[in-house]
Amino acid sequence: RRIAARAAARRMAWLLGERPGGKVGFTVRGERQAGRGTVVEVVTTGVLLQRLHRDQELTGVDVVVLDECHERHLDADTAAAFLLDVRAALRPDLRLIAASATTDAEGWARLLGDGESGERGTDGGEGARDGGGGPEGPAPVVSAPGVSHPVEVVWAPPERPVRPPHGMRVDPALLAHVAAVVRRALREREGDVLCFLPGVGEIARVAGKLGGLAEAEVLQVHGRAPAAVQEAVLAGADGGRRRVVLATSVAESSLTVPGVRIVVDCGLAREPRMDHARGLSALTTVRASRAAARQRAGRAGREAPGVVYRCWPEAEDARLPRFPSPEIAGADLTAFALQTACWGDPDASGLALLDPPPAGAMTAARETLTAIGAVDAAGRATERGTRMARLGLHPRLARALIDGAMEVGARRAAEVVALLSEEPPREYGDDLAAAWRTARHGGDPYAARWRQEARRLEQALTGRG
Repeated sequence: RRIAARAAARRMAWLLGERPGGKVGFTVRGERQAGRGTVVEVVTTGVLLQRLHRDQELTGVDVVVLDECHERHLDADTAAAFLLDVRAALRPDLRLIAASATTDAEGWARLLGDGESGERGTDGGEGARDGGGGPEGPAPVVSAPGVSHPVEVVWAPPERPVRPPHGMRVDPALLAHVAAVVRRALREREGDVLCFLPGVGEIARVAGKLGGLAEAEVLQVHGRAPAAVQEAVLAGADGGRRRVVLATSVAESSLTVPGVRIVVDCGLAREPRMDHARGLSALTTVRASRAAARQRAGRAGREAPGVVYRCWPEAEDARLPRFPSPEIAGADLTAFALQTACWGDPDASGLALLDPPPAGAMTAARETLTAIGAVDAAGRATERGTRMARLGLHPRLARALIDGAMEVGARRAAEVVALLSEEPPREYGDDLAAAWRTARHGGDPYAARWRQEARRLEQALTGRG
């Protein structure tokens, strides 16, 4: 989401002949480019939630656009519910737009209309828009068709059955097949290739199988990729070799990669699920939804007619889920429960949500929050819980940071928690102390992100952030 926020701000600023930080700015965790003259600010949902807790009236904000609302991330659903609450109680003038190319427009129209309004984006989608003040009945659905070129569908399933995904595991035979389809696409079609894979590990393995590719440059796009690589991909080719861009779902709807005429879709995605052994959310590999497949295919038709190679049988397509599973239905809800407790609605019963949180998951979350002192017996946020919510961490890690700082100091505690909040690369090994020493002295992209996050946590802990 940070990549998408930066890219959207850069694009809008470029259209105005400016750089980000002028009329168009952005804020992501650990970085802000915005000033007094900024009238459009692109933020991640995490940043928006933090602002709502600090200033429920969103002073100075006239319109909030919830883009890519079809993705159904828990933070986005929570932010939408809080915004509807704000509009109903404090800001009847606040306008809300939910935008997407493939969303459940009717569901969002009911949510934003009755609780009070959404919109489909420039890919030819639709959504619902609130006219301000909370209309009775569904919000209006506004269609904003953009330039969309035809995309041919080529079904390219593996010759032999592959094992279904399990946890984070993806059958190596499928990855070998995806690499073969990329090579086939380069032979059969013109233009750059955008290949969708579920995660960083799969991207690295397919990149390895494409090693020695003479006719194209292989690039990797994901949340951990260096900023220079991300910017190079988004800038487009310089007129030389063709490009093969291996990407996670970050390129599904949030980014436009110039030059792409071919999409290769492996048909898999990663979604968060509760890991009961660790007491935290963990990603698991699932079949991508039909909505996601449409979004991915559309990347090939952004600039000219294109083609999508789908690495599954056509007969299986109708059995895919229509939309992605809402994160609220299966993820760990501890952080969500702390957010709602701080908002003043511990069981979330008064919030306008497309899908209610499962009762069992909320009970488990409440038990965890009570055990770590974040809420009292009635479910209300304690002073410690409010402080934990402001740190932008899972409540368990926030408690570790606060308590650890008293034992080893703010800096050391921030460094350890930053290491726990994003899993280090495999080459760092399994020894936490050794990984910490490697990160402190490392010059790789992970070490740079780790140092930035450790500084942020230390500043948030000491009140200097």
